[in-house]
Amino acid sequence: MSEDTEDVKPKLSLVINYEGTQITVKVKHIMPFKKIFDAAEKRFGKEPGTFKFTYDGKRLRAENTPMDMEMEDGDIIDAHLEQLGGGPIIC
Repeated sequence: MSEDTEDVKPKLSLVINYEGTQITVKVKHIMPFKKIFDAAEKRFGKEPGTFKFTYDGKRLRAENTPMDMEMEDGDIIDAHLEQLGGGPIIC
Protein backbone atom coordinates (compact mmCIF):
# COMPACT_ATOMS: atom_id res chain seq x y z
CA MET A 1 0.00 0.00 0.00
CA SER A 2 1.13 3.51 -0.72
CA GLU A 3 1.36 6.24 1.91
CA ASP A 4 -0.63 8.52 -0.41
CA THR A 5 -3.77 6.42 0.01
CA GLU A 6 -6.58 8.44 1.57
CA ASP A 7 -8.57 7.07 4.49
CA VAL A 8 -11.97 6.98 2.82
CA LYS A 9 -14.99 5.57 4.65
CA PRO A 10 -17.06 3.69 2.08
CA LYS A 11 -20.24 3.65 4.18
CA LEU A 12 -22.04 6.04 6.48
CA SER A 13 -24.63 5.02 9.10
CA LEU A 14 -27.53 7.48 9.29
CA VAL A 15 -30.38 7.30 11.77
CA ILE A 16 -33.89 8.14 10.58
CA ASN A 17 -36.32 9.15 13.32
CA TYR A 18 -40.10 9.05 12.93
CA GLU A 19 -42.33 9.60 15.99
CA GLY A 20 -39.73 8.18 18.37
CA THR A 21 -39.01 5.10 16.26
CA GLN A 22 -35.56 4.99 14.76
CA ILE A 23 -34.02 2.98 11.97
CA THR A 24 -30.41 2.96 10.87
CA VAL A 25 -29.45 2.87 7.20
CA LYS A 26 -25.96 2.37 5.81
CA VAL A 27 -25.33 4.49 2.73
CA LYS A 28 -22.51 5.82 0.61
CA HIS A 29 -21.60 9.50 0.94
CA ILE A 30 -22.59 10.06 -2.71
CA MET A 31 -25.97 8.26 -2.64
CA PRO A 32 -28.87 10.57 -3.55
CA PHE A 33 -31.32 11.11 -0.70
CA LYS A 34 -34.12 9.85 -3.00
CA LYS A 35 -32.92 6.27 -2.48
CA ILE A 36 -32.60 6.81 1.27
CA PHE A 37 -36.09 8.34 1.45
CA ASP A 38 -37.62 5.44 -0.50
CA ALA A 39 -35.95 2.88 1.79
CA ALA A 40 -37.11 4.70 4.94
CA GLU A 41 -40.73 4.97 3.76
CA LYS A 42 -40.73 1.28 2.92
CA ARG A 43 -39.28 0.32 6.32
CA PHE A 44 -41.87 2.48 8.12
CA GLY A 45 -44.66 0.99 5.96
CA LYS A 46 -45.60 4.26 4.25
CA GLU A 47 -46.38 5.10 0.64
CA PRO A 48 -43.63 6.80 -1.41
CA GLY A 49 -43.75 10.59 -1.00
CA THR A 50 -45.49 10.41 2.39
CA PHE A 51 -42.64 11.91 4.41
CA LYS A 52 -40.72 15.13 4.35
CA PHE A 53 -37.20 14.80 5.72
CA THR A 54 -35.12 17.32 7.67
CA TYR A 55 -31.57 17.38 8.96
CA ASP A 56 -30.36 19.98 11.45
CA GLY A 57 -33.58 21.96 10.84
CA LYS A 58 -33.09 22.07 7.06
CA ARG A 59 -35.31 20.33 4.53
CA LEU A 60 -33.48 17.63 2.57
CA ARG A 61 -33.90 17.53 -1.20
CA ALA A 62 -34.10 14.21 -3.03
CA GLU A 63 -31.32 15.07 -5.48
CA ASN A 64 -28.77 16.00 -2.79
CA THR A 65 -26.40 13.59 -1.03
CA PRO A 66 -25.07 13.16 2.50
CA MET A 67 -21.78 14.62 1.22
CA ASP A 68 -23.64 17.78 0.10
CA MET A 69 -24.94 18.22 3.66
CA GLU A 70 -21.55 17.38 5.22
CA MET A 71 -23.16 14.54 7.19
CA GLU A 72 -21.16 12.29 9.50
CA ASP A 73 -21.60 8.78 10.80
CA GLY A 74 -24.52 8.60 13.27
CA ASP A 75 -26.27 11.81 12.18
CA ILE A 76 -30.05 11.87 12.61
CA ILE A 77 -32.58 12.65 9.88
CA ASP A 78 -36.10 13.48 11.06
CA ALA A 79 -39.08 12.18 9.06
CA HIS A 80 -42.34 14.14 9.18
CA LEU A 81 -45.72 13.41 7.64
CA GLU A 82 -46.51 15.89 4.91
CA GLN A 83 -49.28 18.23 5.98
CA LEU A 84 -51.48 20.02 3.52
CA GLY A 85 -53.27 23.24 4.28
CA GLY A 86 -52.58 25.28 7.35
CA GLY A 87 -53.06 28.61 5.66
CA PRO A 88 -54.57 31.59 7.43
CA ILE A 89 -58.29 31.64 8.18
CA ILE A 90 -60.02 34.67 6.67
CA CYS A 91 -63.30 35.66 8.27
